[in-house]
Amino acid sequence: MMKFHKDSLLNLFAVDLLIISFATFLTFLNLLFFDKVDNWLTHIFYNTIFSIFILLIANIDAKKKNSFWEQIHYWYVLPTIFFSFKEIYFMVKPIAGFDCDQCLIAIDKFVFGVNPTQFLYQFSNPLLTEILQIAYSIFFFLPIILVFELQLRKNIINFKFVIFSITLGFILSYIGYFLVPAVGPRFTLHEFEMTNIELPGLWLTNYLREIINSAESVPAGTINPINFVQRDVFPSGHTQMTLIVMYLSYKLKIKSRYFVYFSGILLIFATVYLRYHYVVDVIAGVAFMILTMYLAKLLFNWWNTIRRKDIFEY
Repeated sequence: MMKFHKDSLLNLFAVDLLIISFATFLTFLNLLFFDKVDNWLTHIFYNTIFSIFILLIANIDAKKKNSFWEQIHYWYVLPTIFFSFKEIYFMVKPIAGFDCDQCLIAIDKFVFGVNPTQFLYQFSNPLLTEILQIAYSIFFFLPIILVFELQLRKNIINFKFVIFSITLGFILSYIGYFLVPAVGPRFTLHEFEMTNIELPGLWLTNYLREIINSAESVPAGTINPINFVQRDVFPSGHTQMTLIVMYLSYKLKIKSRYFVYFSGILLIFATVYLRYHYVVDVIAGVAFMILTMYLAKLLFNWWNTIRRKDIFEY
């Protein structure tokens, strides 16, 4: 029985162990703050069931060597990132009990002498807004482009490392949301309801904004949206994850890297121009990116060494 238990754990990829560890961390937080978090028991139930699911998928994949189960094992991570994002939505605000926006605003004002989003407003125009809103909205596609190309190359060690790094990046940003909850300048320095009027685009801007707003729990018509929006400002996950993808695209020399560079630069600028983030959030995103890449190689190779699998080398 002990041998089976050990072998079952060793069938986990590094990313599997990472996700199970984060689910366990969220379960602990739900238990610790059960009096503040609504549906805490439901969260624990789903965290537990999902951890068991990962363990089963890993072991089925290891035993059957079937391409179907292999693809499930690789790509289940994608919806997991989103569902984790929504779970912490129900946790950050009640656990923290405060927002840090005024502190972030003060830092920006101290460093730049102005509020950057207000300063940039004078340069806004519909064409620029359209381009930047599109760039901001392709955020989730950039990691997929990177991962998909590496899978086509069939370089499995690079493929698995990139998946691990991206997942670790998201998890670290989620932890940042707990530590520094904030809603962003579109709610504090500007009137959220006036965004479409003050920053109009051309064709797709309003549609893309609505998709993003809905994903952050403030669909059109939400009364007092600041009370319901996700606290996901610090660090700027868009900056952090985009830099991770840009860095790995460069290191691994993917064919689409120049598209990633160009769209990534626009995306990072868009985080401030479109009023989603303070500049200090962007700076924090850079720091979190560096931390992610340092820890990713360390943790990934540690677990692969235990499993006696290939380690990742740049």
